[in-house]
Amino acid sequence: MIGKTLISTPAKMLLASAALAALSACGGSRDEVKADLAASQVTTIGVNAYLWRASLDTLSFMPLLQTDSNGGVIVTDWYSNPANPGERMKVTVTILDTDLRADALRVAASRELAQGGTWVAAPVQAATIQKLEDIILTRARELRRDALDG
Repeated sequence: MIGKTLISTPAKMLLASAALAALSACGGSRDEVKADLAASQVTTIGVNAYLWRASLDTLSFMPLLQTDSNGGVIVTDWYSNPANPGERMKVTVTILDTDLRADALRVAASRELAQGGTWVAAPVQAATIQKLEDIILTRARELRRDALDG
């Protein structure tokens, strides 16, 4: 094999990475790159990544029963606050879109009260669901803002 240089696979990957880095430096300012990274539609999953991460952060104190990042569904198991063991909650968060918008988020909750040794369904106040949605949306905006600043 005269005239043929053998380059190892890791070396090829390093050269390719260097070439891509050099090309990415051409055209566009650093601010444009940051804006692209923090776009409201950032997603490598089936739904908006900021809403997904914010939902997981917000519900991190509750045990998770099911998560589906492609379908945008998070379901918690029953959670009882240690300060109020006679009440428990279960939450389902559904992310409906790839955009970071208030209408791309739906929160549903179930509540039960302990009565006579069994759990009995009880109504959930609309304000509770609204508060959860607000917390998730605020956290998603913070994550997006951090991505812009970082």
